[in-house]
This record gives sequence, structure tokens and C-alpha cells, in this order.
Amino acid sequence: MTELPLTSLTRVRRGARHQRTDRAALYDVLDGALSGTLAVVRDDRPIALPVGIARDDDSVLFHGSTGSDFFRRIADGAPVCLTVTHLLGLKYARSLFDSSMRYRCAVVHGTAAAVGAAEKEDALSRLSEHLMPGREADVRPMTAREIAATMVLRLPLDQASVKDNVGSLAEVDGDGEDRTVWAGMLPLRTVAGDPVTAPQTVSGTPVPESVRRAAARIAALGTA
Repeated sequence: MTELPLTSLTRVRRGARHQRTDRAALYDVLDGALSGTLAVVRDDRPIALPVGIARDDDSVLFHGSTGSDFFRRIADGAPVCLTVTHLLGLKYARSLFDSSMRYRCAVVHGTAAAVGAAEKEDALSRLSEHLMPGREADVRPMTAREIAATMVLRLPLDQASVKDNVGSLAEVDGDGEDRTVWAGMLPLRTVAGDPVTAPQTVSGTPVPESVRRAAARIAALGTA
């Protein structure tokens, strides 16, 4: 497993001790996420949108409408920044200045390319399997029109950084703070609620196993 290169884009400057440079740490952050925030500069203004993501080997896939100016600009070569964050807790220190958050995050810089027609359906299946595992087998196949209306983009993981401050402490010995003030950590996690059946669904239709597997997977990711 290769190390992540340290460049002017990927070197962490604040809290550098929390930077992880092993590629496995990057994969762990991306594989444990369902979405990220994708940013691009459009007409001299920053634009950031949430996107569903799935890692495919050493790249990240995301998709959008072929009619979207945002995604067309990216496909035309506009530099992008993708940020993925797992918020794991709130760190309550004995002062507001030292209070913080516990998290793991990845930032990926680069230029994305549109996936070609021959690979697009497989790429969409990859996204579907990551976001809704097993769902593809439950529903009808995608139509040619639906595939044509969807743009899939691939962002290489050549310029990426990972920051993981899970080991940071809420307090340190000898800091002079009042020990009668409570300090500690409020853990946070993502959970899936009970499935809600659409009202148009035929009465008595069971919730498919793929939905239950997705809920269990999200629960497992939320405790990572």
C-alpha cells in the first residue's frame, strides 16, 4: 500500500500531527461514507454541492444530470475539491477555546473525467451497490434513456489528504484549568430509522432484504 504524496495541496498545516499519509486511511474514510461535498469555482465564485460517492479502486465516482452546468463544467476540466467528513463527537474542554470536534476527514483535489458510454452502466451499478447494496436486483433495469441522461464522473485519488484526530484529548494534565468544570466527549453516530413505505406501494408489500441490509450497514458505519 503506497503512501499518499505530500504536496502544497495535501500537506496539513494546522494540527499536522493528526495527518495520516497511508492510503489505507484514505480508503477507510471514503468507503465509510455515502456522500461528500464537491466544490468548484464557477464564474469567479465557489460553488459546493453534496454528492453521493463510491470508491472504485484508486478513484471516486459521483454522478449527476447531463443537463447540469455544474457537472458539465467539471467534465470539461474544471479543478475540483471533494471533502468527506465523519463527525464522531463533540469534545467538551474546560474552556470554549479548547473545545472542539472529533472527526476523520479526507480532502481530494484534482480534475474529474466523464466515464465513457461503454463503462457508464457498470459505474452506475458500482455507485448503487455502495449507496443501496443489493437494490439493483430488486428493481427494473435502467433504460437507455436514463443512462444517457446521467453523467458519471471519476476523480482520481492522486492528490488527497487525510486528517484523523480521534486520539485527541479533551484535557491534558497540568493545564491549570478548574477541574470542577465537567470535561469529556459526547460521541456522535449515524443511525438508520425504520423503513417508511411509500403510500402508493401495494398494501402488504414486504420491505426487501436489501433495505434491511442497508440499515444494518449504516449502523455499523456509524459506530466506526
